[in-house]
Amino acid sequence: MPVSRDRWSKEFGEWFRNVLLNAEIMDYRYPIKGCGVWLPYGFKLRKNVLKILRELLDSTGHEEVQFPLLIPETSLAKESRHVRSFEDECFWVTHGGSTPLKVRYALRPTSETAINPMLKLWIRSHRDLPVAIYQIVNVFRYETKATRPLIRMREVTTFKEAHTAHATAEEAEKQVEKAVSVYKRFFDSIGVPYLISKRPEWDKFAGAEYSIAFDMICPDGRVLQIGTVHNLGQNFSKAFDVTYETVDGGREYVYQTCYGISERAIASIVIAHGDDNGLVLPYDVAPIQVVVIPIPYKGKEEPINEAVRDVVRKLEAAGIRVELDDREDLTPGSKFYYWELRGVPIRVEVGPRDVERGEVTVVRRDTLERSGCKLDAVVEKVVETAKQMTADLSKRAWEWMRKHIHYVDSLEEAEKLIKEREGVIQLFWCGSEDCGREIEERVDARVLGVPMDESLEREGSCVVCGRRTRYLVRVAAAY
Repeated sequence: MPVSRDRWSKEFGEWFRNVLLNAEIMDYRYPIKGCGVWLPYGFKLRKNVLKILRELLDSTGHEEVQFPLLIPETSLAKESRHVRSFEDECFWVTHGGSTPLKVRYALRPTSETAINPMLKLWIRSHRDLPVAIYQIVNVFRYETKATRPLIRMREVTTFKEAHTAHATAEEAEKQVEKAVSVYKRFFDSIGVPYLISKRPEWDKFAGAEYSIAFDMICPDGRVLQIGTVHNLGQNFSKAFDVTYETVDGGREYVYQTCYGISERAIASIVIAHGDDNGLVLPYDVAPIQVVVIPIPYKGKEEPINEAVRDVVRKLEAAGIRVELDDREDLTPGSKFYYWELRGVPIRVEVGPRDVERGEVTVVRRDTLERSGCKLDAVVEKVVETAKQMTADLSKRAWEWMRKHIHYVDSLEEAEKLIKEREGVIQLFWCGSEDCGREIEERVDARVLGVPMDESLEREGSCVVCGRRTRYLVRVAAAY
């Protein structure tokens, strides 16, 4: 049976903060609001998650780069919609030592205005296209709302942003599709369920033609945006004069896309799989995949310890990340609690009866289900258990999310479900901004956009104006 998730669902905010701190993922008590410290265990988790993301990007034609943190105000101001969106969120460097700067520098809130001046230098001809680069860096945003560790930070320490440039609008459109595919594969690999929606016109990324977002539903019924993909068209290339020589000798502005994932990806793992005992980490990204715990018995310490060492040797030889917990000042029960809190996927116990039978006991973190196997078969058992647990975690998370998506025919129904924090509401909308804004105001929630991950072969009436429409729109309370 799965572990209880009562606190996870009913006291989500407190549960989340406690797990991050007590499981040693991040210490958010740094003396600047909205900044946190990655602890060693959390940093290893972060590293493993980024490894998957890097491999996906590298295998799909992207190259990693790193741009400066500082962006001159003159560059930030070149795209008018962009600067209006970010100016109030920027941290500004105004002095070098005690000397006022002639031009202020922004700590990057995102890097379109840092990258485009360089693309102007690098791109000359159609032969230089396409360009597909990415960086994983920190960004700074002066959040005035309540900050939350990993969810809403002033320093986002882990921001993967990809930027591409293309010769035609069609190629940029194909790149958007490729980016969506990469993100689907990424979130599938960590078992995190998602909704894909095309953001409404009034909520798209500043300077984009349109924006696509990946959202997940949290236990408190709010949604968390965990990834975005933007088609920038020629908006930034025109602002920064990024052109190329065409095949026939003419000049044309490049077409661009950008897409980002932040440390919310790590938050999504914590949220999607956690329970009242703490973290439940997917096997592939867990810093420690197996913890081995001896169950001591007076007079049989040596054979137990020898069996434990044998188990560790076999697992290490198979390339499994394994930890032996042989601390003598803790009881086995205390060790179980310690490692369950940290989400280690598999526990292997070795006690006196196991030694007599030449066996070990294998315990899954998600269900705490126990099963035995021969010591010589421990590697095969761990691999088999990990595979099943990975599939089960993903299935459970997707099933939970689907139960929290509701179709309604009226604003009254939507308002009731939003107040009760029941998750995502889908209703009919005519597509106009006026009706969309009224939906947001009436139900006190955010219009996430039109679903892009399901068939829309249905028709109904806009819940505001009553016009017939084929548009379904998603609405939810959001972080």
